[in-house]
Amino acid sequence: MTDLHAAPLHHRLTPRLDGITLEHNMNKQEKLADLRRALTKAGLPPDRPSISLGVAGADEALGGGLMPGALHEVHARDWGAAGFAACLAIRMAHLSRHKPLFWVRPDYEALEYGGISPNGLLELGGDPARLVVLAAPNATEALAAAADILACPHVGALVLELSRNPASLDLVASRRLAFAAAQSGVTVLALREGATEMPSAALTRWQVKSAPSSPDDDWGAPAFTAQLVRNRLGPTGGWTMQWDVDHGLFRETRHDQYAPHPGRVAAAFAHRPDIQARAVGI
Repeated sequence: MTDLHAAPLHHRLTPRLDGITLEHNMNKQEKLADLRRALTKAGLPPDRPSISLGVAGADEALGGGLMPGALHEVHARDWGAAGFAACLAIRMAHLSRHKPLFWVRPDYEALEYGGISPNGLLELGGDPARLVVLAAPNATEALAAAADILACPHVGALVLELSRNPASLDLVASRRLAFAAAQSGVTVLALREGATEMPSAALTRWQVKSAPSSPDDDWGAPAFTAQLVRNRLGPTGGWTMQWDVDHGLFRETRHDQYAPHPGRVAAAFAHRPDIQARAVGI
């Protein structure tokens, strides 16, 4: 027989339900953590908001912007690619102004490609006081240094400059970089100079060369022809991107902004016989 004077059902079950809810929440958090680790191992980005680059076409292809906490490759087609990587690093570290920007390279890179100039970073809108340049004896040590840096989440961005195709930078090494970037949330920009494209775990791959600045630009804002040749999140494409120092993002060049629409247009007068006939009174 049911006891009508017993405590209400929700009072009797509250302690038990609270325990079940707490355990359920803990299991849910553990499942989410496991899911994030599985996504990282599969090469898929975790749920971090992308950062707009400022060029509509590029942002659309990237699903809103460049994904932070991931590995991105910048392959140089001329000397301008290092500037493009620096601009990307400044942009990705824009929301974390108090975090350092690391630039890791083997020491012989300076002999062939020049040194890293803090004044150059300042002219691009970066903070030289936040720049940390690390010269490693070789590519293997540079990769080890990058792994150590990525173990700390308090980093704005990391540029890893490696020329040619060192044996130490294989698919396994790139997977480790991508995994460490996803775990820490630090964006890794692998600057590849004189390198052939090899299999990697990079989320995006860019081919970059310098482009002429706008003729009416007195300062000569740096511009780049950037080809997105690999994009694991969407389509590829190419854009001419000009760096806006004042706002710390890219813009379309004025030629691209005001270029005529590529669709069909009305025929010129010489190709319209009916108009010609009326003009001469036929």
